[in-house]
Amino acid sequence: MNKILKEKIREAFTSVLPITAIVLIASVTLAPMPSGTILMFLVGAALLIIGMGFFTLGADMAMMPMGEGIGIALTRTKKLMVILFVCFIMGFIITIAEPDLQVLARQVPSIPTISLILTVAVGVGIFLVIAILRTILNIRLSILLVIFYLATFIVAFFIPPSFIPVAFDSGGVTTGPITVPFILAMGVGVASIRSDKHSQDDSFGLVSLCSIGPILAVFILGLFYSPSGAQVETHTIQQAGDSREVIRHFALAIPEFVEEVLLALGAIVVFFIVFQLISRRYKKHQLARIGVGFLYTFIGLVVFLTGVNVGFIPVGQLLGSQLAASPLKWILVPFGMIVGYFIVAAEPAVHVLNKQVEDISSGAITQRVMNRGLAIGMACALGLTMIRILLGVPIMVILIPGYAIALGLTFFVPKIFTGIAFDSGGVCSGPMTSTFLLPLAMGTCEGVGRDLMIDAFGIVAMVAMAPLIVIQLMGLIYGRKMKSVTDAEKPEISAITVEDAGEIIEYGEDSSI
Repeated sequence: MNKILKEKIREAFTSVLPITAIVLIASVTLAPMPSGTILMFLVGAALLIIGMGFFTLGADMAMMPMGEGIGIALTRTKKLMVILFVCFIMGFIITIAEPDLQVLARQVPSIPTISLILTVAVGVGIFLVIAILRTILNIRLSILLVIFYLATFIVAFFIPPSFIPVAFDSGGVTTGPITVPFILAMGVGVASIRSDKHSQDDSFGLVSLCSIGPILAVFILGLFYSPSGAQVETHTIQQAGDSREVIRHFALAIPEFVEEVLLALGAIVVFFIVFQLISRRYKKHQLARIGVGFLYTFIGLVVFLTGVNVGFIPVGQLLGSQLAASPLKWILVPFGMIVGYFIVAAEPAVHVLNKQVEDISSGAITQRVMNRGLAIGMACALGLTMIRILLGVPIMVILIPGYAIALGLTFFVPKIFTGIAFDSGGVCSGPMTSTFLLPLAMGTCEGVGRDLMIDAFGIVAMVAMAPLIVIQLMGLIYGRKMKSVTDAEKPEISAITVEDAGEIIEYGEDSSI
């Protein structure tokens, strides 16, 4: 186990190193910072790496097998109402447990925190039920996506403009490090019951549908509350004169995140215990492994959230405000694109998704290819976000054509790419988005004098949208290449190499797509 943990931490180190280097270079050349602030950032980066290593190992050991087992057990009951009830409860519980949602809810002060969290949780619960029904009934994902997103944009015209970015961000933050591993595995478990050739294609798509529910739910909440004119919480830089003060700042923050994560995982553990008592699905050795996995997940999330919130959030906001207030404010566009390209690898849930995509596609879609596609999508999203803030462009001007393109592509790409793409959108908008990119956008808004509620919020929505297009374009290239190869020659093919935009994609002969 120690060897696996070391490997996970090594992977986390290689993922976080680029974004750490970028911020350090910017802090020296573009936005000089005190040495104490830089030291706080470096300690935060170290904790982020350790936390990510523990979390990813814990997700492999606990969340994935638990979600898959519950998915299989539910579909074998043959009692539809039981399935739907349990799915709703699970969606509700894991959403309340999501740390990213807590971060967002605290930054919308005109709405009671508990009201926003419960509203989002209900939205996820309802749409998880719809997602499971889609898988069981073999309904095409693209049809549901078009229907629900069309409904979302129609409702948006009746909601105060200042509320729209918050609603779309709510859809993104619900698919974080706790929710994604469980829902992805649950989708695989439900799809495995079906024996038709499209069952693997339908194992993805649960995350994408669960991202729509909160948007619609928060829109409805917007009829009763309005965040316009609210003062958004900003983050102050902790002053640290020496290493002892740095350690003290992090140590003081740990109890808060221990409590958050305990409440988050506690609800899931209680549900799992009840499920095990009823189903008796897991053997003793499996329960022991899942228990250890929960411990690793707990340690990982506490360490990760402490490092990110204490070391990363203040630096992100400081960077944004200093660059936006300087004559070099337009450098935020390429800077945002570079940060977006590399920060996707630092999202814990991205690693879970990429591994599962590679497994379910029998290696046809590798983790390397997924990382490259998501990184390109994030770079485009951050570049557009900085342009939108600097120019004051309304978010709907970008979201409507963006989603129109994404939804149109769903009818032309292989089905599995549609599910992967829309799941990727939710997965990319994880803790690093809400705790580094959102403060970066808030700092930029402060620097140029924009409205925080209208212009800073919405960055999660932009991050969630870009991969929908990029991954589906990758699927379009894949589908056409496979068709041309099939038409040209039908003998056995050991590998197909597709070169596009500087990347190499290899598809093995055992691909299930």
